[in-house]
Amino acid sequence: MSDTTTNYQLQRYFLEKPDLGRVDRSKIFEKLESLGNKFTEFLQVINEPRYLYWDEMKYKQMPEGLTPEETWFLVRQFRNAVSRATPIKTEKKDYFRWIRLPYVDEFLHKIDISSGGQIFTTMEALSESNKQKFISRGILEEAIASSQLEGAHTTRQAAKKMITEKREPRNKDEQMILNNYNTIAKIDEDYKSQPLSEALLFEMHRMLTQKTIKEEQQGRFRKDSDNIVVQGMIGSQEYISHIPPNENFVKEEIRRVIEFANDEDSEKFLHPIVKAIFLHFWIGYLHPFVDGNGRLARTLFYWYLLKKKYWTFMYLPISLVIKRAPIQYSMAYIYSEQDFYDATYFFDFHIRKIMQALSDFNEYVNEKILENKQIDSIISKDINLVDRQRYLIHHLASETNAYSTITSHATLNNISRQTAAKDIKQLVKIGLIKGLREGKYIKYNATQKLLDMPLHN
Repeated sequence: MSDTTTNYQLQRYFLEKPDLGRVDRSKIFEKLESLGNKFTEFLQVINEPRYLYWDEMKYKQMPEGLTPEETWFLVRQFRNAVSRATPIKTEKKDYFRWIRLPYVDEFLHKIDISSGGQIFTTMEALSESNKQKFISRGILEEAIASSQLEGAHTTRQAAKKMITEKREPRNKDEQMILNNYNTIAKIDEDYKSQPLSEALLFEMHRMLTQKTIKEEQQGRFRKDSDNIVVQGMIGSQEYISHIPPNENFVKEEIRRVIEFANDEDSEKFLHPIVKAIFLHFWIGYLHPFVDGNGRLARTLFYWYLLKKKYWTFMYLPISLVIKRAPIQYSMAYIYSEQDFYDATYFFDFHIRKIMQALSDFNEYVNEKILENKQIDSIISKDINLVDRQRYLIHHLASETNAYSTITSHATLNNISRQTAAKDIKQLVKIGLIKGLREGKYIKYNATQKLLDMPLHN
């Protein structure tokens, strides 16, 4: 989804809604009573493994004796009854609500355990120095995927080369990715130690939109006269998916967002993961800027969790997982706004993507451990390599037309150029890689000796 000025040729997207006028409310609760536990069991089916709306629920096997409309009426009654208010206010002065589904405590516990260090139980075979490599990978993948979600049209490979080789962006799309990368890195270096303020919001926004929008649109809240709407593809057609609240409401609510983010609000304790997800949704709903709102929302998600010492999230590119389901991401916002302000849809989507990112990361680490063992079993015991050299060897041997430079090796591993040059010089000396000058760069790729090694599976 992307921000744009109002396009009156596009239609606003509205959810399909059942005709609840066909429900006989004088008899529906009698039917419910006769069902016993069967309706409770049905509720579990449509709440987990995903929190379903009417458009998917209507295809399920209904409890005996209930029509789809009657079933949805009862579902909505139960959901309303057990939901609790979030601090997120709508333009109509209602509050978004959410349900703490049964799986939530289990998921939060698993995330807490990972953040406490369990995520590295699979990394024991890797050196301590390589933790930084995984942070670099996380920031890089997040920057690329988050920008691609907002319409940056460039390949992951091209974007990665631009950042790691410190090449100047060639177009707006590459600039967007570089801005995102620099902003996330800045959060880790500095912003996580600062309280949120309008000044910090504006500074983040300027970083995210540098050279991609007009300077006068950076670091200021949007005005009604900017006519900003959110639009994108839903199915095979493009729609307006969200019309943000008016500018006065946004200015009022931003103060509450800041209090919430700084834990200065009067609300009861909320788990940091829950708060971070709500911050993401809140900025998405308010859409306070002319452009860059999606990237800012995801950036604040990381800012809050790093501020709360959830350092694990530097390894987890959540946007990479979200990018696999962009329509579901958009629909999570739409369901939440159009189905009785039920933010459970967005929370359910987001926390499941966090769990997927954790799973993906563990799988990635295990792959790297196996690669290291594979390389150690092939290369002479007389040759001592560090993990980052092993990764480089495997990359060059396994990917067609792969190459590296001293700059990209230094950037990916967060090491000095001197250390990177030393790594590469050793690999050249033992005949595993060779250098070829191309313009101002020397590109290093696999020698035939390395390609003949069984590292390709």
